[in-house]
Amino acid sequence: MIKRSETYTIAFYNVENLFDIENDPLTNDDDFLPYSAKRWTPKRYENKLRKLGSVISKIGNKDADKAPAIVGLAEVENKKVISDLLRDKNLIDEAYSYIHYDSSDERGIDVALIYKSDLFTVTNSETFSVYLQTKTGERDYTRDILLVQGLLHKEPISIIVNHWSSRREGEKETEFKRVAASNKVNTIIRNIRNANKEAKIIVMGDFNDNPNNNSILSLENESDLFNPFKTVWSENNGSLNYDFEWNLFDQILFSTNFFDTINSNLSFAKAEIFNHKFLTQYHGKYEGQPFRTYVGRKYKGGYSDHFPVYIELKAI
Repeated sequence: MIKRSETYTIAFYNVENLFDIENDPLTNDDDFLPYSAKRWTPKRYENKLRKLGSVISKIGNKDADKAPAIVGLAEVENKKVISDLLRDKNLIDEAYSYIHYDSSDERGIDVALIYKSDLFTVTNSETFSVYLQTKTGERDYTRDILLVQGLLHKEPISIIVNHWSSRREGEKETEFKRVAASNKVNTIIRNIRNANKEAKIIVMGDFNDNPNNNSILSLENESDLFNPFKTVWSENNGSLNYDFEWNLFDQILFSTNFFDTINSNLSFAKAEIFNHKFLTQYHGKYEGQPFRTYVGRKYKGGYSDHFPVYIELKAI
């Protein structure tokens, strides 16, 4: 009998405002408190954790019989919400560990990485700030970039987790912020390769840009990364929907040596958006779009305004 190859699912998920219900006086988390206009109550918080846990446990190929080995997260407030999430009934038996650092983001949201420590052994983690200025010359704080390095299937890999600046003030008006983040990632990759020119690198995140935007193309061209989501994105397929248009802000890029099946323990197999029907709105004019937690201040009780994305790596 031919033994089936081991596969590892590597995912990214913007979980849409995973805040606890406590007031943090150092950040602007006032929208997500029990007495705020959004009425972010313990019951709603627990429901959110349960729903996110259900999603994360299922990310991957429909034939997969296990949860992802590694998942990058965006829009988590602190260590408490990650710890609460990993204790959810859908995830507690998966025995995830996590890496998280507080950033200086004004809303207090960060990126993080959860991983199965029996599969991925962390050897280093650190964060990098993106320096931005407002029009008046003041520091404009945003999410830090997270680098986690370790061993997966005896292969050293470096994972860079991102959540770049939004387009809230306009796509063109804010493009320089995402280009600055892209430049920072290119610098991080240069430094990694200075230490090991054969380094295997994965860059994931909510980039707030699509595969054809300059910031993403810069990662491809300057750091010689492959973006499998260029061909996944289409008029009818994306990770989030705005004004009835599909965007693919959530992507996972990787170094081209993941195609090397001779000198590598891991090779790229596939890339997908995890957009199963249970994650979507079932009816109405928004049918098929992500079933989100809030629309404005109105509570909907869904999962997130983004679908997760994932790649599969095959063990050689």
